[in-house]
Amino acid sequence: MVMQRVSLITIGAYHVPELRSFYKSLGWDETEISSDNYAVFKTAGVLLSIFPIAELAKDAGVEFEQKPETFHGVTFAINVDSPSQVDETIEEIRHAGGKILREPSDAFWGGRTAYFADPENNLWEVAWNPSSLFDERGAMISF
Repeated sequence: MVMQRVSLITIGAYHVPELRSFYKSLGWDETEISSDNYAVFKTAGVLLSIFPIAELAKDAGVEFEQKPETFHGVTFAINVDSPSQVDETIEEIRHAGGKILREPSDAFWGGRTAYFADPENNLWEVAWNPSSLFDERGAMISF
């Protein structure tokens, strides 16, 4: 059986220093190994790393032809504890220079949601789900 675990997510970056600066401006803590060549941020349950996209493609053994302005086919999510935190979080992201794609609104499934893009068009959802459960570290364990 393959362990049912996500431990690290890596964003392939066109400009690591710029993307690193954006996440630092959100107030996120880095690990001690972070630099302008490779950055790792601590989150509640998964480490988020930023690595040069061409090097990531080479490491994975795949061809690389994507442009930064295209949709990458993946979204990330920051789940919060209350509906008002969606709005507050989006305002902080706006202040940090994030591009707001969808303003906070009530969702058809009973929660509240919004979307933003970081400087390299990686898409993030900020969401409150009334049935989400978090552990003592803030890691989502159910939704």
